[in-house]
Amino acid sequence: MGFGNWAGSRLHVSRAYCLRKLSWDECEESVTEQKTWSQRFESAIVPAIARFNASIGFDIELIEYDITGSVAHAKMLAHTGIISAEEGEQLVAGLEQIRQEYREGQFNPGIEAEDVHFAVERRLTEIVGDVGKKLHTARSRNDQVGTDTRLYLRDRIEQIRAQVREFQGILLDIAESNVETLIPGYTHLQRAQPVSLAHHLLAYFEMLQRDWERLGETYQRTNISPLGCGALAGTTFPIDRHYTASLLNFGGVYANSLDGVSDRDFAIEFLCAASLIMVHLSRLAEEIILWASEEFSFVTLSDSCATGSSIMPQKKNPDVPELVRGKTGRVCGHLQAMLMLMKGLPLAYNKDLQEDKEALFDTVKTVKACLEAMSILLREGMEFRTQRLAAAVESDFSNATDVADYLASRGVPFREAYNLVGKVVKTCLAGGKLLKDLSLQEWQELHPAFEKDIYEALAPRQVVAARNSYGGTGFVRVRQALKDAHYRLSQN
Repeated sequence: MGFGNWAGSRLHVSRAYCLRKLSWDECEESVTEQKTWSQRFESAIVPAIARFNASIGFDIELIEYDITGSVAHAKMLAHTGIISAEEGEQLVAGLEQIRQEYREGQFNPGIEAEDVHFAVERRLTEIVGDVGKKLHTARSRNDQVGTDTRLYLRDRIEQIRAQVREFQGILLDIAESNVETLIPGYTHLQRAQPVSLAHHLLAYFEMLQRDWERLGETYQRTNISPLGCGALAGTTFPIDRHYTASLLNFGGVYANSLDGVSDRDFAIEFLCAASLIMVHLSRLAEEIILWASEEFSFVTLSDSCATGSSIMPQKKNPDVPELVRGKTGRVCGHLQAMLMLMKGLPLAYNKDLQEDKEALFDTVKTVKACLEAMSILLREGMEFRTQRLAAAVESDFSNATDVADYLASRGVPFREAYNLVGKVVKTCLAGGKLLKDLSLQEWQELHPAFEKDIYEALAPRQVVAARNSYGGTGFVRVRQALKDAHYRLSQN
């Protein structure tokens, strides 16, 4: 594939934007005749390079944030006397008109605009005349795009945190109803010990709690203003960076202009936090996929959240958790791409940083969509088969540890008890029996410490109820954990 064709296919989104206003041939002509930012250049840019260079196809996502940042900048220019108060008012009014035009679908810049920043500035000049050309005083696209991206991400972090809280609430609702519902617990995907279903679900609550906290910490480092850092070295104009930061509700300003325009740590931190959210959702998704299988049959999927097979009429496929599991790789890939993007960049701004936006935008949309889908699935798309779960914990040797604990509590060294019970399990397997099927005489032949209360000790419900160490699955502990979880959920 030639470079021109590759560039064209790479920027198909930009082409779509261009077609809103012009035919593609007209757009080619527009790009060919496009003037560069500076009179330093003698000729127009090659159309294929213009398409390759353009970001308007995706950074249009930032338009309202660009306008918001520009309004603050215009107010600061007037506040400091760099422009007159009347000029500041004209700029703000023009910018708000552009915002309204965009919301009403009347402002749809195409590829000829190159990026959202130039598109807004050009339209502003059309509206207010030459005063529009003063907006970029004491500002660079470098600090401008950094500001826009932080404003965008700050909002999206708050939205995702709210979704995480909603999902935690759904987990708590299900857990509240299933404190004494038992489910096999697994290690190495082998039956290990029975646990409370509520305890199992609360494990995911804890994971999501860390996700919520991580996003909050990321928000703090996103909420710092680079506006006023200029291209890399600040500006000679008497600007007030703290004034614009206050107008935009930033918590502070970058102390170093080089760092301000080139820092993307906040974006990497967000992608890391987002990747962990997806990993946690994917782990739950994998369990739901297993639970819904004929082999497990722990849950039933509702028709509203599953699909059928194109050829096998009996099937009901767990598409939602499968898609979540699949999309996790996509989000983790964006994190890896962002790390590789940054690893070799010298200070300060480099065009490579244009590549940060598509990763951020796609990650935000993917995480939000997956949280929404999983919330619907848990709330109305699946039901636990409690009778099947009860039968499952009655039909295995997951109470073997409790037999060893029984002996240990009566003075038998644990390792000795462990080996003895291992032999008992081996004997039971050979005879097609479970531990509960052994007679008291058989138990006492194994060791005189066994009494008739052994049967109560190895009953699944007692096995679970007895585990009352802090953080354990005992019913008393789980009910306290639910209270603690509700309290944390209320702390926003």
